[in-house]
Amino acid sequence: MYSVPMAAVDFIPVLLFGIAAAVLQRDLYEKMSKGVFALFAAGTIDVFLAGFLKALYKLLYAAGVCDFQPLTQMFFPLQAIGFLLAGLAMLRVKAPRREATALSVAALPVFKGTMIFVVLMVLGLGMMDACLARIALRLKKKPAAILFAVSFVFCLGMGYLASKDFTQSYMNWVAEGVNVIGQGAFLAGALMLHKAGIGREA
Repeated sequence: MYSVPMAAVDFIPVLLFGIAAAVLQRDLYEKMSKGVFALFAAGTIDVFLAGFLKALYKLLYAAGVCDFQPLTQMFFPLQAIGFLLAGLAMLRVKAPRREATALSVAALPVFKGTMIFVVLMVLGLGMMDACLARIALRLKKKPAAILFAVSFVFCLGMGYLASKDFTQSYMNWVAEGVNVIGQGAFLAGALMLHKAGIGREA
């Protein structure tokens, strides 16, 4: 089902998102209260870890090392919660530091189904990309806004592809291509905002 080259490629979109998240964390730090920034950082780190652990699972499986299912089973819960936290934080991107409040993140109960996580993921991702696109338009960076929209559409495409037959090798490569394009667009948009001075204007 997985080949070593395909599993290795799975780390590319993870790296692209990780770089974009780091850029946004640095640029938005001064524009968020401490509590809201903690929410955003925790969310984006959750998303990064979800992708990294799933890519690691594929690599270990393809290399014949082991079939450690928990690595891939954590993907939906971690990524869904991560996108939701990041999306909620982006809604408060203008919050002044003096309004910082203590935040606590409790572990959600384990669900057997994945629909709840799909809903949370789409909701959180939509909020995050929409807020970033709004900031891009405010900075008169329409191409960046378009890139965030493209990233969102391609991420939704990943959700659609998840319902397909991944026992066929070519479907895995199609999914990898869609994921790379989506995360590449997200990184490109984040870099455009960075160059436009999002840290000063957001």
